[in-house]
Amino acid sequence: MTVISSAPSMRPVSSGGTSLKPGFADPVFDAQGVFRASLVATAYPGRIVPLDRTFAAPRPFSPATAALCLTLLDFETPAWLDRQAQSGEAASWLRFHCGLPLIDETATARFAIVTDPLNLPRLHEFASGEIEYPDRSTTLVIQVQSFTDGPDTTWTGPGIKESAGVAIDGLPSWFWSDWDLNSELYPRGVDVIFTCGNALMGLPRTIKVEA
Repeated sequence: MTVISSAPSMRPVSSGGTSLKPGFADPVFDAQGVFRASLVATAYPGRIVPLDRTFAAPRPFSPATAALCLTLLDFETPAWLDRQAQSGEAASWLRFHCGLPLIDETATARFAIVTDPLNLPRLHEFASGEIEYPDRSTTLVIQVQSFTDGPDTTWTGPGIKESAGVAIDGLPSWFWSDWDLNSELYPRGVDVIFTCGNALMGLPRTIKVEA
């Protein structure tokens, strides 16, 4: 994952006659803080990790989704956006602040940004990496409605002491069965970072989920 070391100022900017929301107030310091939070979320799956900084995010991004994009994405990371994100302010905002190459094919995306999870493509449609290079897979950033108000699930695996009860709201009905298939691909497979409001939750491919 790549941390952005520079970015435009906090002032709103104009792109093609449209005013874009600013990025981080302090690009280096803020990106480092969000990156550390993403590492904690990945190291301790199922834990809600709040961000200690926020700003006005472009529609339809939540603050956590926008902050994670500014931190992880750059001109070398081809990303796929779902239809809802493409139709809002987010696509132009990402191009300006990250120099981001947006692509149409899920199978070649290093990152996939999902703001409408109910219309999420099936997990097998994203890159799962190769046996020799399992890191060449897609990381999905999935924006959800709640970390606590959805169906109960039990997570087990590295970074979790015994088990963790998680209740993510807003995922499609097939998500956890697809996750079982994804887990069987290990060491290949996709990874997920969920966002909600101004917080993160990690779901690495090593985690088993009982739904």
